[in-house]
Amino acid sequence: MKRIMKGLVGFTLGHSTAVFFVLILLWFGVQAPQFLQPESLANIIKQSSFIGIAALGMTVVLITGGIDLSVGSVMFLAPLIAGMAMRSFGLPVEAGFVVAMVVGAGLGGLNAFFIVVLRVVPFIVTLASLFVFRGFGTWLTSSTQFDFPERMRTFGLSNVLGIPTPILVFVVTAVVIHIVLRHTGAGRQIYAFGNDREAARKAGLVVGLIEARAYMISSVCAAISGFVMISQIGRLDVGFGQGREFDVIAAAVLGGASLFGGIGTALGAVAGATLIQTAKLGLVFTGVNLYMQPIILGMVIFAAMVADGIRGRRLRDKLARTIRPLTLS
Repeated sequence: MKRIMKGLVGFTLGHSTAVFFVLILLWFGVQAPQFLQPESLANIIKQSSFIGIAALGMTVVLITGGIDLSVGSVMFLAPLIAGMAMRSFGLPVEAGFVVAMVVGAGLGGLNAFFIVVLRVVPFIVTLASLFVFRGFGTWLTSSTQFDFPERMRTFGLSNVLGIPTPILVFVVTAVVIHIVLRHTGAGRQIYAFGNDREAARKAGLVVGLIEARAYMISSVCAAISGFVMISQIGRLDVGFGQGREFDVIAAAVLGGASLFGGIGTALGAVAGATLIQTAKLGLVFTGVNLYMQPIILGMVIFAAMVADGIRGRRLRDKLARTIRPLTLS
């Protein structure tokens, strides 16, 4: 019996996101059967795309052992500059999308410069850029609402082979990040850096370049996320994306990315974002008091953080008892 309980605890910790997801579906499904209707589930996936795309980039940064608090401001600034280019030069939406990605890469490169070259702590750098990027965007708009061309909403509300564009962009981004992390040398270098920076350096890896890439990927994903969300509403105000960095970090950690570095997957980020949106929508369906919803959602995220801490401690204990590298299943 003791062995069974130990195995059950180990399975729960190793698959905490899936366990939370099933429990949430069952709970809200019993409370409100309409919650499990296909339309509701499709809506969950669509609304998850906004946070999910940014969580994919955040996962890459967390794997390196860093953190990016500026993603919410990048979601705001990169699409804003893209929208200004679209209005000023008559660019199509596809070109605006590329502009947003380029701006995102530039903002991520700016973070990387201070972190890699000047060796400033990532938390401090990205906290500062959170305010600087949003302040610059507020200055550009003079604190007024910015309206995108009508073709922007046409893009955001369109479908490709019956699949809503936001979901399609989400899936493509997830596939790209998954391939990069799992099937390329660059991805293996990111994991090596996150597990042991000094060992990676001694192995001949250019650790500064690896770290810089991670922050650029994070900002590009944040820019895509903001662009996709804005394409559905057609406008942007000064509060857009504010505080979203916490949802993004929570989604990445819920998906199994470790705050200590070295652990995380693209599929986990997708699952984490979907889990958060499932909880949010479930609270609405069951009529939970509006003021209680953040408290309950915070409790779910806190439970996932506790599971992450226990999982990390168990892994470190195993590593201390073996000479062979271990991975979480």
